[in-house]
Amino acid sequence: MTKHTPKPAGLIAIDHEMARQHSDAIASFHAAKAKPLADAIRRTGRLVMLGMGGSHAVARTAEPLYRDLGIDALALPLSEQLGAPLPLVGRTVLVTSQSGESAEVIRWFETAEKPADVFGMTLEGGSSLARLAPSLVGHGGTEHAFAATRSLTVTLALHLAVLAELGVNADAALAVLGAADDRDVGSAVDALAGVQGVVTSGRRLHGVAEALALGLTELSRRPCFALEGGQLRHGPMEMLGPNVGVVLFRGDDPTAPLVTAMAQSVAQTGSPLVIFDACGLPSVDGAITIPFARSSGLAAVFAMLPVAQRLMIGFAAMRVADAGTPLRSSKITRTQ
Repeated sequence: MTKHTPKPAGLIAIDHEMARQHSDAIASFHAAKAKPLADAIRRTGRLVMLGMGGSHAVARTAEPLYRDLGIDALALPLSEQLGAPLPLVGRTVLVTSQSGESAEVIRWFETAEKPADVFGMTLEGGSSLARLAPSLVGHGGTEHAFAATRSLTVTLALHLAVLAELGVNADAALAVLGAADDRDVGSAVDALAGVQGVVTSGRRLHGVAEALALGLTELSRRPCFALEGGQLRHGPMEMLGPNVGVVLFRGDDPTAPLVTAMAQSVAQTGSPLVIFDACGLPSVDGAITIPFARSSGLAAVFAMLPVAQRLMIGFAAMRVADAGTPLRSSKITRTQ
């Protein structure tokens, strides 16, 4: 946005949500009653996470972290579970909905056969989800701005609380949440100025890529979507070129060389490339690199997410005069 153009009301609302997302996340972690869910996961050894939209992206982000603990963890869209149900006997089920009122959530509780261990995760303690299942409730209440920002960070903090109960050291992730990062993302926004769409991707950090792609699409009204790194390699690279931007997420984990190889391949296609990098490997020629301290897991996610949100906002503001005001969607999706 130029200094002569008023910021749209929708983006102002997002700014307000983002301004308190870290404090709300820290409060959510410390207040979370995570032990019953953690005990159920430990007892069954199997976790299915059901959600839609940003809630599903959060589950995809947390999925590899539970698997690191030897837990058979799987994130599925709730709509898919309704249409082609996975047997849930013997599994702990976590249903996530920031509002607690999504149409699929209501229908699943009304129609599905539920196992003994069903829990919820939401931002709204008075929601249908919180009434229907013992739930972890994020601090700060419902997120009102369109395109998830604070809700993602708060819900991930609830997962951090569960993981801590399961034995994960939360100190590094909490330290990131306690530190402000107001870096300028102008060079990354400028790099994507001429593209018609964006593909986001990662390996272990792919859930963050999914969250960013959803927000980019919602705010910019341009086709932006996420492909896990291996899936991007298997054919869809045919779409790449100057009109398609690419955003990659690289953490300090064993998949970093694969993300690096993908970045090198993308650079050869002419696609504008932005890399969120927390691994410390050398930068890739032709890429705009946004560096972070070496980190992995939720520490890397909490470092990258607010910066990615600012990229999302800048990308949309260049393209849509009323970014943040939905035309065809609503904050709470009440129809299937």
